[in-house]
Amino acid sequence: MRSSSQQWMALSGLLFAVAVHAQTAGELELRNRFDDPFFQISNDLADCPEPLGPRITATELRAQEHHRVERGTSCWLAGQCSRHNSYLYDQDIAKAFKSAWTQRSPVSQTTLWMTVQARVVYLEGCISAPEQARVLEQFAQGIQDVQLGVAAVFQPASGTPPYKLWPSARR
Repeated sequence: MRSSSQQWMALSGLLFAVAVHAQTAGELELRNRFDDPFFQISNDLADCPEPLGPRITATELRAQEHHRVERGTSCWLAGQCSRHNSYLYDQDIAKAFKSAWTQRSPVSQTTLWMTVQARVVYLEGCISAPEQARVLEQFAQGIQDVQLGVAAVFQPASGTPPYKLWPSARR
C-alpha cells in the first residue's frame, strides 16, 4: 500500500501532465488571435478550399507581435496615416468593403474570403476567369484607406490554391 505522500506525488504528477497537455493544446490551436477582419464574401463555386486566413498558433502570435507593432506604427511615423497604428483602420475598411461589395460586386462566379491587415486587403479563394484577380485587386484598392489589394486566387479546374489552407479544407 502506498503512503499518502506517494499518493500525493502521483496525483501531483498526473495533474502536472494534464496541465502541460492542456497548455500545449492551447498553444497549437489555430485562432484569429489578433482579431483581424476575416470573412467569406462570396460562395458561388462549390468545393473551394477555405483559406487559413489570419488564424495562427500562440507560438506564431509571439513571433509576429513585434513585427506587427513596427508595421503598425511605421505608417504613422512616416506621415502616411492619421491614426497612430495602421491596424486601427482594418475594421472600418472591412465594413466599407462589405458595403461596397453588396452594392456593386465587381465579379460573379467566385468563392472568396477576405482578410484585412494593416490597410492591406487579402482576397483568397476561387475565381472562374483569370482576369477576375486584377479586377478584385482594383476593387479593393478603391476602398477608402486601403493601401493595397492582394488577390491570392485560382481556378479550381486548372490549379492549386496559392494560399495556406484551413486544416478541414485540405485536399
